[in-house]
Amino acid sequence: MSSGFLFHETLKTGCSDCHHHRAACIETERVALLKFKQGLTDPSHRFSSWVGEECCKWRGLVCNNRIGHVIKLNLRSLNDDGTDGKLGGEISLSLVDLKYLNYCLECSTYMANINASIHFLLLIFLSSTFLHLETVKLGSCNGVLNVSCTEIERKALVHFKQGLTDPSGRLSSWVGLDCCRWRGVVCSQRAPQVIKLKLRNRYARSPDADGEATGAFGDYYGAAHAFGGEISHSLLDLKYLRYLDLSMNYFGGLKIPKFIGSFKRLRYLNLSGASFGGTIPPHLGNLSSLLYLDLNSYSLESVENDLHWLSGLSFLRHLNLGNIDFSKAAAYWHRAVSSLSSLLELRLPGCGLSSLPDLSLPFGNVTSLSMLDLSNNGFNSSIPHWLFNFSSLAYLDLNSNNLQGSVPDGFGFLISLKYIDLSSNLFIGGHLPGNLGKLCNLRTLKLSFNSISGEITGFMDGLSECVNGSSLESLDLGFNDKLGGFLPDALGHLKNLKSLRLWSNSFVGSIPNSIGNLSSLKEFYISENQMNGIIPESVGQLSALVAVDLSENPWVGVITESHFSNLTNLTELAIKKVSPNVTLAFIVSSKWIPPFKLNYLELRTCQLGPKFPAWLRNQNQLKTLVLNNARISDTIPDWFWKLDLQLDLLDVANNQLSGRVPNSLKFPENAVVDLSSNRFHGHIPHFSSNLSSLYLRDNLFSGPIPRDVGKTMPWLTNFDVSWNSLNGTIPLSIDMANNSLSGEIPSSMGTLNSLMFLILSGNKLSGEIPSSLQNCKIMDSFDLGDNRLSGNLPSWIGEMQSLLILRLRSNFFDGNIPSNGMATEISSERYEGQLSVVMKGRELIYQNTLYLVNSIDLSDNNLSGKLPELRNLSRLGTLNLSINHLTGNIPEDIGSLSQLETLDLSRNQLSGPIPPSMVSSDFLESLEPIIQQTIW
Repeated sequence: MSSGFLFHETLKTGCSDCHHHRAACIETERVALLKFKQGLTDPSHRFSSWVGEECCKWRGLVCNNRIGHVIKLNLRSLNDDGTDGKLGGEISLSLVDLKYLNYCLECSTYMANINASIHFLLLIFLSSTFLHLETVKLGSCNGVLNVSCTEIERKALVHFKQGLTDPSGRLSSWVGLDCCRWRGVVCSQRAPQVIKLKLRNRYARSPDADGEATGAFGDYYGAAHAFGGEISHSLLDLKYLRYLDLSMNYFGGLKIPKFIGSFKRLRYLNLSGASFGGTIPPHLGNLSSLLYLDLNSYSLESVENDLHWLSGLSFLRHLNLGNIDFSKAAAYWHRAVSSLSSLLELRLPGCGLSSLPDLSLPFGNVTSLSMLDLSNNGFNSSIPHWLFNFSSLAYLDLNSNNLQGSVPDGFGFLISLKYIDLSSNLFIGGHLPGNLGKLCNLRTLKLSFNSISGEITGFMDGLSECVNGSSLESLDLGFNDKLGGFLPDALGHLKNLKSLRLWSNSFVGSIPNSIGNLSSLKEFYISENQMNGIIPESVGQLSALVAVDLSENPWVGVITESHFSNLTNLTELAIKKVSPNVTLAFIVSSKWIPPFKLNYLELRTCQLGPKFPAWLRNQNQLKTLVLNNARISDTIPDWFWKLDLQLDLLDVANNQLSGRVPNSLKFPENAVVDLSSNRFHGHIPHFSSNLSSLYLRDNLFSGPIPRDVGKTMPWLTNFDVSWNSLNGTIPLSIDMANNSLSGEIPSSMGTLNSLMFLILSGNKLSGEIPSSLQNCKIMDSFDLGDNRLSGNLPSWIGEMQSLLILRLRSNFFDGNIPSNGMATEISSERYEGQLSVVMKGRELIYQNTLYLVNSIDLSDNNLSGKLPELRNLSRLGTLNLSINHLTGNIPEDIGSLSQLETLDLSRNQLSGPIPPSMVSSDFLESLEPIIQQTIW
């Protein structure tokens, strides 16, 4: 027998009880190892066991059982991903005393210093003492140096690649013989085996990032980098695969391959957002070694799934099945989960589960949950008390359900909680429990869009008593309209707070001075409350503040330079209110230079004037600028026009600004400019072609409207130059009411197919309505009233399904009224403008609420014939057909207009009885104009 076999680790001598007679460590070798240890840096304490006399028991060492010599040195990490950390430092020459070392595994794989690896190589090859060394494996930075994949696995990966589409060339490195060096492929450091395929599309937006189940398909940039095509069965040749991640790619509805259930060694599987189709194959239940499973939003379409296959995954620790339809598992989903006794994280948002179990222990053996997400399932019950059995719970998300009742005191006993989201449960009410203040480890609390009432003093006082201070970083209590009272001084004790959202509540008084202690605060939103006190100067100490919104509060007092003294990171500032009553004033020096660079500034109904604010001179990064109703009586200085700002919104309306507006201003796509209600004069300015809305009404602009305005600003959807001193003929334009424009409406106006808002009322226009306007299919408002237009009403008006307002009153139209197909839904989109509507015997002006109007006014024309069918106009609020020549009966279906508030059919030649359906209408408030005429 060769002497080389004497010390081989697999040597069997026939001694049945040799393991009971381990030889002691050789002292010279123990000393050599200690010197070796002293030369290394060990950040993760992997050498903590290297103490005592018996070095053969030290971690990473193997001794010969008979003679005690060190024969094996294994310094690799316990995990293939290297989570134990890297060694560094120098390799001592003392290792030459390990004269019987025959196996050195990964000796330098985790050594951070490449010089140390070179040193070790020299030590090996220059020393004659390592006579018995049979194996040396040295790692590289990416985990493998000498390990090369097998030919079988290489071919399997090549076939897999051939089945994929790869539009951005993410697999361009998949060439050559060593597949262990290919991007996304990880091999074992012990043997030439592929153990990981990490092919997630990292360019796509994750569905967990914003709650949208879009995957790569809903993200243009992500789709450009997404794999597609087929998934080859050749992957089955990767016998040692433990990790498979194909998430956020786009497989176009391809079914999840059943053969994935054959990877018996698989511990990690992520197919989230990968645009598969069909149901989840039950074969996934065969992955008995699986620890991590993420199928969140795996499918392009909603397909009903069951959960019976879960029972085979008894070792599972992380489960994410978000945005998958499990509605048919609603009755038993908790029992399916109860078989996963090792589960630590459970995510089932948006799964249609609908019912929470009414059991004390609904998840059976699952007792160690640290994360639970059951958001957006439509649960219709109170917050379950079984939650409080999970003493390790750190993350809880129940948002967007129909939960009801109060927030239980039991939350105060879950001291490990770091994240709570109970938002968007409109029936959660009651007072904020003081016990929540005991959660000193809590970092995020979201209770917005609920019905919580009372004050927050008890909760804040509790957090302020945390021994090591509260960990709270984000607090969102917004949109609880009965939650209010004064903001407590204890607010200033939340030193870690980064985000404070208190908008749309009922808080009153002043902001406490203690807010200046919140040195980490980045965003502060308290808009739409009843804060009727002062804004303290201590706000100026919030050096981390980025965004603040104090809008829609009746603040009093003044804002000075001290309020901004240390706000060096501020980029967004909003203080606005709809009410025209100014109660807050800015008083700063004309020489003041702000410490911040804003990109968003909205000051509405705050006194900044009478001079134009000089401190804007250095605000050259603005994207939004609103100085509306700021009591500025000045000209806009030249330096402002020369800032070369790229403004999405410029609003200086409702001031006393004067002077001419230059043509040189440039704006980005879809920009909005509002200069209305000022004293600007001269010709209408020519701005850049990207504008979508331009409001110039109520100024002193004069001269003709440029005839090419439709070409120079082709994307305009709102253009208002009413109440000026314009003259000449009408060009391509949108809102030019109450001027003295004459001539015919040009047919070329029909090329504006994005037009939503056309108001030409109060002019001297003549001729017929051009047929080209039927191309404006998304028009909301069509107002040609109070002109001299004539001819028949075109039939295509009855086909404009988006119309909310049709006003053609006081013209010379004749003929029959076409059947109308106006919008049956009120748009939620707000738009600017002004409309005169005759309602209930008086003229009403709609401006701020114009988007709520659904009206037809064809009064004071020469229309004849019978009334058209009206049943389709279900959202109609006002119908005025008075002062025409209409005949016949009132249609029986008029009672179906359930939203009708005003109906005027007076001064026509109608006959017959009033339909019974009209009398029963719940919404009709004014019948007097009808009774004024003779009805037989």
